[in-house]
Amino acid sequence: MTRKLFLMALVAIALLTANAAKVLAQATSRTLAERLGYPADAKLLIVHADDLGVAHSVNDASTKAFATGLVNSGSIMVPCPWLTEIAAFARSNPNADLGLHLTLTSEWRNYRWGPVAPRDRVASLIAEDGYFYPSESEASAHALASEAEIEIRAQIERARKLGIQPTHLDSHMGTLYENKDLFEVLLRLGREYKLPIRMSKDFQSRMSFLPALLKAEDVAIDRIITIGADVPAEGWVKFYSEAVSNLQPGVTEFVIHLAHDDAEMKAVTIDHPNWGSAWRERDLQFFTSDAFRKLLQENGIKLITWRDVRKAQYSQ
Repeated sequence: MTRKLFLMALVAIALLTANAAKVLAQATSRTLAERLGYPADAKLLIVHADDLGVAHSVNDASTKAFATGLVNSGSIMVPCPWLTEIAAFARSNPNADLGLHLTLTSEWRNYRWGPVAPRDRVASLIAEDGYFYPSESEASAHALASEAEIEIRAQIERARKLGIQPTHLDSHMGTLYENKDLFEVLLRLGREYKLPIRMSKDFQSRMSFLPALLKAEDVAIDRIITIGADVPAEGWVKFYSEAVSNLQPGVTEFVIHLAHDDAEMKAVTIDHPNWGSAWRERDLQFFTSDAFRKLLQENGIKLITWRDVRKAQYSQ
């Protein structure tokens, strides 16, 4: 190659690189709503059911809620006993927006589970009783990040072998958001599998390590809303109705927990009214109601899914 041709090649490469950088900058400067193909002031909502796979009651309530079109997303707990039932649903409904609720805790008193990976490879995740630790603080205090990665990867691969094609990742009880080492594992596997992870812009206020870990292509939705234990049962409808009516532009996720208030779920959640059987029935009743559908219409809210977010994140 002559010197002239060599210089011309360098110029061409520089121009291509500059153009690629410009395209990336334009993509990342747009709001997530714009990247999803909506105006910046659009009100976009994901209605997301957690804990699929825990029990038949949860699976049945959640799949019936999906059929209404009002609950349009969910995530699956791979270590739990009713995984195969929800996996069959996933295979029969390949367009369902189902992620993985990556699980390193087992919180119920009489209903427990442990790791998917071989136990001798994830010993730091296992409490003295042979199950996962019951709380996120205990689990994160004991877990070695390297062993958490082994277990998370095993959960992802088991789901895929059962025919579940996850659209996103999140963390049961927020365990993987408890410290920098665990969050790095979640972030790294999300990128490896090209799956968005549940993350909102306000996470930075409680996760000081977050900004240093994120890359331009990582996606954070605008906000996450979930009901708290401070809301009395009689205030359920009021809380959710006001949250919908006051929804701000951008991408919001309602994280909800569905089940029937039946004998199975009462036994699972015994002595645990928070996120218990009656709690989940209240969520089910509101989010499958005509009143909720009407609120969405009246407030110009568009339902989207994590599948949409994934496409926006990884099509750049």
